[in-house]
Amino acid sequence: MAVDVAQQMGLTDAFLIASAGSERQVVSVVDEIEDVLTQQLTLDVIRREGKAGGRWVLLDYGHFVVHVQHEEERVFYALDRLWKDAPLVDLGLADGVAVDEGGSAVDPDEGQRDWTPSRDQD
Repeated sequence: MAVDVAQQMGLTDAFLIASAGSERQVVSVVDEIEDVLTQQLTLDVIRREGKAGGRWVLLDYGHFVVHVQHEEERVFYALDRLWKDAPLVDLGLADGVAVDEGGSAVDPDEGQRDWTPSRDQD
């Protein structure tokens, strides 16, 4: 799930929250995210935390932050519930992928937001 946190936080625009069933899977998901964003969008992670433990990894890309949590951490910390009032970001995922019902819908009149960081960041 992806949540637009721009109005609530001044540090980033969006959180992407994902989970996996084991530490090894968490690390694999993180590796794949980094590889795809680096190769396809030439985005480099600004800060990475938690990869050694494999329970909750945070990837900070500036305009958005990716949280990949072990399923147990996701239930315990409940980021989905914490950000339930923030607008969801449509990820354009294929049908059949469930989206948590806790968040509010993104206003379609706002148009599409560009979540890609500009290359000329300070």
